[in-house]
Amino acid sequence: MVSKAKNTPAGTPALVALDGAGVPHTVHAYEHDPSSDVGYGLEAAQVLGIPPEQVYKTLMTTVDGVLTVAVVPVTGMLDLKALAHAVGGKKAAMADKAAAERATGYVVGGISPLGQRTAHPTVLDETVELFDTVFVSGGRRGLDVELAPADLVRLTAAVVAPIAKD
Repeated sequence: MVSKAKNTPAGTPALVALDGAGVPHTVHAYEHDPSSDVGYGLEAAQVLGIPPEQVYKTLMTTVDGVLTVAVVPVTGMLDLKALAHAVGGKKAAMADKAAAERATGYVVGGISPLGQRTAHPTVLDETVELFDTVFVSGGRRGLDVELAPADLVRLTAAVVAPIAKD
């Protein structure tokens, strides 16, 4: 049941994880425009012609010093206090870019919640439950993966909580 768009590269750790788990998904590749100023997720929504509310960005944070993954709609922002609360922590902050890249094996703008070098606590915004499928990074800029929210929750052992704000 795995489907891939033509001419898409396989082999990112995210795609390997999905294939290894036998999770139905669709790969959507597009040409990333480095001069785009709308942000990676909004660019994906525009290029792929999908509602931006259905596209999610992966943000690396620290909660009480522990690297933590936050997945929120590209149309909103992360509420750091809500994230800390969701994992029983006190203080959350955005992770250092270099630390995020080292810990995940991905570059910023292509960080996927799937297939990271090390499993990190993960929190998905509750809005993922509004859709039959959602789009997250496939592990590089210009590569998104569409999958069922329940599969994303299961593969990342995520907590679902209200962590986004407008």
